[in-house]
Amino acid sequence: MTKLPQSNLDDLMKNPAAAGLLQHKEVLAALLHSPDTQKLMSMLEQRAGSGLQQAAASAAKGDPSALMELMNSVMQSQEGAAVVERIQKAAPKK
Repeated sequence: MTKLPQSNLDDLMKNPAAAGLLQHKEVLAALLHSPDTQKLMSMLEQRAGSGLQQAAASAAKGDPSALMELMNSVMQSQEGAAVVERIQKAAPKK
């Protein structure tokens, strides 16, 4: 898994939802390797091609707009919306 720069991790830990998620490392690891997450990544790659890496890099630097645009595009399909919903339900709550 790619490590974020420390400043981004500090910012994430200030967000209560993100901090709560990061405290459940085993659940988070399982979620990252789940079939639904793999499907979502595949759908994002199909939509963006090589642009996915650039969108993710921009998001890691503080500009999530391109990545959010890709996510919105994927979620316009019934399958994409269902995958995202299942991932959200599986994510640990506070």
